[in-house]
Amino acid sequence: MADPYRRVRLSLFALTLLTGIGLSSWVTRTPAVRDAVDASTAGMGLILFGLSVGSMVGVLSAGGFVRRYGARPVIVVGAVVTVAGIAVVGLGAGASTAVGVFVGLLLVGLGGGLGEIGLNIEAAAVETVTRRPVLPVLHGCFSLGTVVGALAGIGLTAAQFPVFWHLLAVTAVMAALAAWAFPGIPAGTGQVAALPRARGRRADGASRAGVRRPSVWRDSRLLLIGVVVLAMAFAEGSANDWLPLLMVDGHGVSATSGSLVYAGFALAMTVGRFAGGPFVVRYGRAAVLSVSAVGGAIGVAGVAFAPNPVLAGIAVALWGLGASLGFPVAISAAGDDPERGAERVSAVATCGYLAFLVGPPLLGFLGEHAGLRQAMLVVMGLLVVAAIAARGARSQQTPADEPAEPRPVG
Repeated sequence: MADPYRRVRLSLFALTLLTGIGLSSWVTRTPAVRDAVDASTAGMGLILFGLSVGSMVGVLSAGGFVRRYGARPVIVVGAVVTVAGIAVVGLGAGASTAVGVFVGLLLVGLGGGLGEIGLNIEAAAVETVTRRPVLPVLHGCFSLGTVVGALAGIGLTAAQFPVFWHLLAVTAVMAALAAWAFPGIPAGTGQVAALPRARGRRADGASRAGVRRPSVWRDSRLLLIGVVVLAMAFAEGSANDWLPLLMVDGHGVSATSGSLVYAGFALAMTVGRFAGGPFVVRYGRAAVLSVSAVGGAIGVAGVAFAPNPVLAGIAVALWGLGASLGFPVAISAAGDDPERGAERVSAVATCGYLAFLVGPPLLGFLGEHAGLRQAMLVVMGLLVVAAIAARGARSQQTPADEPAEPRPVG
């Protein structure tokens, strides 16, 4: 029997893949971009703040757009803006203007924030219907994209290939993937029909317009999941933003070696996400999240305290494995609700993007005054907190691997 969700999943995976390619292509060239715009460590933190601001605007507005229009248009707009943003970053680097790079990252963040919410809502809906893990693989495709982009970036960095032409080529690849994927996204997922407003009041004076539903944040379990998402996103985002520079400035390696270490982190994330589904099914979300957070904390501590670059590189792999399942498994736990799954996913994803908002400037400020290695201790502390909060991810519904009768998404 043909799988009715195969095209949907492949489209979601392709769109997530292109986001990873775009992000890692930029990240591997951060030393070259920093030199091109002549920015200090604190200055790079401010430039990266454009990514954070755009992400927050995107993620905070995405939930309302999904409820009004459905996930598909949000995903499409997000992908288009992301592709345009990578092009602008390349143009800004080529023109040696920090403002241009900031604007490009603002667009990348905006598109990524919109697309991230839409893609996770769509994937959570498919996961709910099929009762099989989808979100770990979805995020695994993002990590795979970061590996592909990082490897290309490493080679081009070693060859001293201009950042401008590199990012324009990446833009073309991303645009092609998006054009293929868009037709496979179904319409209507997450859309909430507007209720007609009744006029007048009842005899007891209450409005006929209906009673507003309580905020999803009144659920203490969701609050714990939000803490986990924030910590795990901070751990992942810190590597995406700072790992190449951390290795260059903190451990004295070359720019090419710094990019290679980042590629190792991305590879560890990819392996963890593609291989993690069976562990989630067997041991449950809470146990997997707790072990992952502890492992990530040990890895971050290893990078901060390692006496040489080789040991730091090994610790980076543990950092990547520990952070790999945090975001997707926590998002899956948030969507574990038959009535308000899309709203809950949007809410906890906002917690994750708070990490992207405060992370770059905070770590940049700490790195400027205490060194990037010492700044990573903040990441380690948050992961310890996530290990404690992971109990909120215990499943309250049918296990994710139990088959269910397929039904349309949306």
